Amino acid sequence: MTLPIWLEAGLWGLLAGGALVIGAAVAWLVPVSQKVVAAVMAFGAGVLISALSFDLLDDAERMGGLGPTLGGFLAGAVTYVAANVVLARYGARHRKRSQDQQPSEDEDANSGAAIAVGALLDGVPESVVLGISLLGGSGVGLPVLAAIFISNLPEGLSSAAGMKRNGRSARYVFGVWTGIAVASGIAGLLGCLLLEGAPPGLVAGITAVAAGAILAMIADTMIPEAFEVAQFYSGLIATLGFATAFAIGHL
Repeated sequence: MTLPIWLEAGLWGLLAGGALVIGAAVAWLVPVSQKVVAAVMAFGAGVLISALSFDLLDDAERMGGLGPTLGGFLAGAVTYVAANVVLARYGARHRKRSQDQQPSEDEDANSGAAIAVGALLDGVPESVVLGISLLGGSGVGLPVLAAIFISNLPEGLSSAAGMKRNGRSARYVFGVWTGIAVASGIAGLLGCLLLEGAPPGLVAGITAVAAGAILAMIADTMIPEAFEVAQFYSGLIATLGFATAFAIGHL
């Protein structure tokens, strides 16, 4: 039986979001050193940057032209940063950090909800572009899927490690990441369902908006965690991640 394309998009989004839960489970159950967390985070950042460069933006430019692509890309980054500034005021600034930067609920009563909303902000753009990737009729974009899945593992791992260190319960940690995984599936489903048959320029613009938000997220939340511990090696590890995603896209 062939699944409707929108349902397939939702399932792929759920799979990619499920990597967050896997990462959180590893952090909760296994003592993971800060160096390992930093290295995996750097690798994931490189993977995502490669997918942005050679898949998302390239596809958007082909469909909608350079102007709409650049406009959407910048709009996505501005929107993400603006939302992140607001969330930072409520305690979500360090939601991806694995050490003691995250505030506890005692230190900031709003931080738990802010961290959950921030995690949703980080995950939704990735799933939207995953759903859009099915609109061409050739199946899910494997480089994009691989990039999102690989990068979600260290995101869930690092953030859950920080949550655990600051006294948050297993119910909270796994509730957040399971909720984000489900939301990722819904975002992928909606991205495909709402844009099926849409003009190429609109699809290109939304793809570019999501790409801009993802790049802003990488620079704001993933790279700082990687560099703080791995420091000079983080650049090399990110390069390896970039090369891995590039190879996946060309095999």
